[in-house]
Amino acid sequence: MNAISQISPADAMTESRFAIEGMHCAGCIARIEGAVGRLAGVATARVNFGAHLVVVQHESDLATDTIRETIEALGFPAHVMREREVATVQDESRALMKALAVAGFAAMNVMLLSVGIWSGAEGATRDLFHWLSALIALPAIAYAGRPFFTSAWRVLKRGHTNMDVPITIGVILTSAMSLYETATGGEHAYFDGAIMLLFFLLAGRFLDSMMRARAADGVAALLERVPAEVQVLRPDGSTEMRAAADIAPGMRVLVAAGERIGVDGVVEMGEAHVDRALVTGESVPERVMPGATVLAGTIDLDAPLTVRVTAVGTQTVIAEIARLMESAGQGKSRYVRIADRAARLYAPAVHSLAALSFVGWMLAGAGLHQSVMIAVAVLIITCPCALGLAVPIAQVVAAGALMRAGILIKDGSALERLAEVDTVLFDKTGTITLAGLTPLAGLPDDAGERAALGALAQASRHPLARAIRNALGNSTAGAVATGITELSGLGVEAMIDGERARLGRPDWVGTQASGTEVTTAFRWGDRPARVINFADVMRADAPQVMAQLEAMGFAPTILSGDRLEAVAALAERVGIVGIAGLSPADKFAFIDRQAALGKRVLMVGDGLNDGPALKRAHVAMAPATASDVGQLAADLVFFGDRLAAVPVAIIAARRTMGVVRQNFVLAVGYNILAVPLAMAGLVTPLIAALAMSGSSLIVVANALRLRGAAR
Repeated sequence: MNAISQISPADAMTESRFAIEGMHCAGCIARIEGAVGRLAGVATARVNFGAHLVVVQHESDLATDTIRETIEALGFPAHVMREREVATVQDESRALMKALAVAGFAAMNVMLLSVGIWSGAEGATRDLFHWLSALIALPAIAYAGRPFFTSAWRVLKRGHTNMDVPITIGVILTSAMSLYETATGGEHAYFDGAIMLLFFLLAGRFLDSMMRARAADGVAALLERVPAEVQVLRPDGSTEMRAAADIAPGMRVLVAAGERIGVDGVVEMGEAHVDRALVTGESVPERVMPGATVLAGTIDLDAPLTVRVTAVGTQTVIAEIARLMESAGQGKSRYVRIADRAARLYAPAVHSLAALSFVGWMLAGAGLHQSVMIAVAVLIITCPCALGLAVPIAQVVAAGALMRAGILIKDGSALERLAEVDTVLFDKTGTITLAGLTPLAGLPDDAGERAALGALAQASRHPLARAIRNALGNSTAGAVATGITELSGLGVEAMIDGERARLGRPDWVGTQASGTEVTTAFRWGDRPARVINFADVMRADAPQVMAQLEAMGFAPTILSGDRLEAVAALAERVGIVGIAGLSPADKFAFIDRQAALGKRVLMVGDGLNDGPALKRAHVAMAPATASDVGQLAADLVFFGDRLAAVPVAIIAARRTMGVVRQNFVLAVGYNILAVPLAMAGLVTPLIAALAMSGSSLIVVANALRLRGAAR
């Protein structure tokens, strides 16, 4: 817990957060961070591309309006965010999905008409097909192209450019030329190229918005674990429900048994077991008594507590974990996707070549019409369809193969990052183990005793009692417990067939326990007391997986919040190194140090407490049994009880990136051969369109080899 406070921003500075619109590439990030960072009084300005926000550490004298106006002067609308406001990208995703659907529908129909023309339609038939293409494509381009057109216009008004500017110029120029050709009865129109270009660009932008929506949902889901209301104790002893936002440090609150705690505080009265898995990852409930600390989001399992409040709202530990997750998102934004990097360089180059072709042929005396036709041919033949498909089509095929193997990819760039990892870290509980307490030994064999034990276990909500119930199954019928009493911190007691029966703490039951395992005890009447040992079950293939990872050159390590004895025992069984007693902030800091050393970490974890570490890692995996936030923070989720999904995913990612590199070579090689021919006037727009489509098909066929990537 202490480590979390060390990561907090410096107290002397003020932190302001701004939601940003219209940010689509690494150039936008650099421009915003550079302009804001140059303001007097600004210490740091970091853009979180995933959440579309910028976090600014600045002196309190610097007005937030000054920072906002600086951002807006660059062409990016911005507004100040409140402390716990979570940016939503749902509206943006819906708008992109509509534009994508319109572009896809129009592209399919226009391409059908184009095939008819390519097949030999001439004269009035060709003109009719061109007009039909124009009627379909122009409204679709006007609607689906709005995300690019508005973004380009916004930055051009302020004297800047971004990657949407050349896209807009290309689409409008191609559409205008095609309309001119249609109106004058020309042979060639290129509505198909323009609408398909928009379709592929929108597909990439839609996937990006979906990724950001999931990231925002992860932080929101974490904060939603804290109750909105708490029960406040008045000085006269009465209670009232108040909103958590109205609670102040120093007040006293009452937490009922089975209730989730809404504040950080110190126990003043009562003893109970608290499930702290949300924050610490510890699967065994912790017993608290007066003087012990409790945290917001954890659960009081079995007895009421009176708590003196020490922190509420954004000052709680769970809120700090949420901030760490957002901070980790900023770090990941440094990894610009391969396609974005290529497109950023590609679009200006393509349009420069087209302009150069036009000017060159005009100077050569070719005339306006022929010069424009050659320039348009250059635009079409260099349409980045093959380049745009190189990454996503390989990812789609590989994702399908992994899905069939029980591994779900949540982030489109996850395979790229997974192929780069050189360090593999595992959480313990729920990751290497199955996070289920299971009795190892001590259960009675006698049917009567099993029935009596089952009757006691049925009467308690304690996790150990629940584990016993699950282990006994249907063999507990026949015993009737009367006078059931559950004593906080001790166990449950009842009369069964006239004899006293107890299930609970060994010394209370009348015996002693040894060893490091989790234990409870049971005694019925004068029969011998039974000590029941529990253990978390290790995934069956964990030792083989660790050996395989070591053979691949990794040194897998356990990072755990559990006790040293438990971590050391598991690490010895699987044959790797284990580090124990780590808080969420400790795990985050450990991975941060690895990143500073140039390591690219794969973190495999499951709990909410692993959220910051999962987000800070280069790439993250979680089992399907993980908490909601754990799954949302991970880039890949695997199903089933086998840990073999980890090396399988790494191998598939490496194969995928190999195919991606081959696709890039094919796409770039195609352009190296085709562009000079188009600029020389040796390629008609029809040939250019066929060549562009052919290059795309080759890329797709190459990607299909990944169907067996996860075998």
